[in-house]
Amino acid sequence: MKKATGLKWISLMLAFIFMISLVGCSKPTPAASVEETPKETPKDTKVTIKLFTNLPDRASRQGKLEQLLLDNYMKENPNVVIEVEALQDEPYKQKFKAYASGNQLPDLFSVWGQPSFFNPVMKAGYAAELNAADYKDYGFFNGALDGFSMDGRLFGLPRNTDYMVLYYNKAIFESNGVKVPTSYEELIEAAKSFRAKGIAPIAMNGKDKWAISLLYQDLVIKEGGDQKLIYDALNGKAKFTENAVLKKAAEDVKLLMDVKGFQDSFVAADYGAANNLFAQEKAAMYYMGAWEVGMDSNPDFSDAFKKNVDVVPFPGLQTGAGKNTDLLAWNGGGYAVSANSPVKDEAIKLLNYMMKPENWVKNGWQEGLVVPGQKYDSFLTGNETNLQKKLTDILSSSTSISGTSWNDSLTPDFKTASENISQELAAGMLTPEQFLEAADKAVAEASGK
Repeated sequence: MKKATGLKWISLMLAFIFMISLVGCSKPTPAASVEETPKETPKDTKVTIKLFTNLPDRASRQGKLEQLLLDNYMKENPNVVIEVEALQDEPYKQKFKAYASGNQLPDLFSVWGQPSFFNPVMKAGYAAELNAADYKDYGFFNGALDGFSMDGRLFGLPRNTDYMVLYYNKAIFESNGVKVPTSYEELIEAAKSFRAKGIAPIAMNGKDKWAISLLYQDLVIKEGGDQKLIYDALNGKAKFTENAVLKKAAEDVKLLMDVKGFQDSFVAADYGAANNLFAQEKAAMYYMGAWEVGMDSNPDFSDAFKKNVDVVPFPGLQTGAGKNTDLLAWNGGGYAVSANSPVKDEAIKLLNYMMKPENWVKNGWQEGLVVPGQKYDSFLTGNETNLQKKLTDILSSSTSISGTSWNDSLTPDFKTASENISQELAAGMLTPEQFLEAADKAVAEASGK
């Protein structure tokens, strides 16, 4: 892959916002407006840094990258010991709330730069302010720091770039004579064909709920070709119940459910279960984000799977105004330092070390572990994997980018409500009309009306 390919899409990267919720935290007095540049600690002083992370897989994906950099840091700083507590997203969220309620957050912790999660953290003064000038040469994409900032102050750093795509298994499609879908109508037909053959069409982590809420927004984009429409509904400029595109997207979700487009019992499947179903070649497709860039190089997966996994943009509708190149995309998770950490300076030094381009970006990209939130064109090798090339091409070809996902755009309570009703729509517990009514109600409650 030529370096120009990586450069082509840099100008497309705008503000990114992200996905996970925060509720029920007590609020200490916000930290004073002091930019934190870490002070030097004598090399003979023993330091223990506690890291709380949502990357429990330490042998692959971003967890492998994170652990590699931690190990390197401890080798270069033998006086430092880093203790890691790692949980999957949902358990992480619950434990984070427990830590925050007692104002006992670990020294360095994972965050998501989205209003529903990080805004309460920043407002409450849980996160130490960082010195923005320290990162002027880190190569963060334009807007990548926006979700980690408040009132002109920086409180965290992003680690990746995310956008939703459709992964598929080439061998399953070929052996069953099914066409790889280039439109939503073809996706529906593919799902019907696989169901008729006893094959799960699309692996979905319905228990986590956020993926289904993203699917709804993806269909809004593909139906209307307007990245602003769903945000107009969130801002009171439109109504879910009164807009034809917002209604049609809900009906599109139901259409996929009517043909049993996801695996059986998908509402009980979490991220790990859905990922394993696809990796074990028991599902033909997988609706998920670009963070799965390493699936075709993951040593935990079979050679057959790694040979057969491929990816396409999530397909638009033949009758819709949107294009396959209109992406649901945002800036992913990141890190923050506890404002009350007894080793705050050392924790900031560790964070700065991890996110240096020659550390996070170079190792993450060249090992196929992440699509960074920083410029990576200078680290392209020409030996990128198929998924690396395809995912870069998908982003470089994008005609529009959403930014903030709708479920994460307002309050923590709105996040919970929007994801619950999305799951209920997919499970058949709500009709499209009831879903739209519930969405309008959730927006009204979030805005205090």
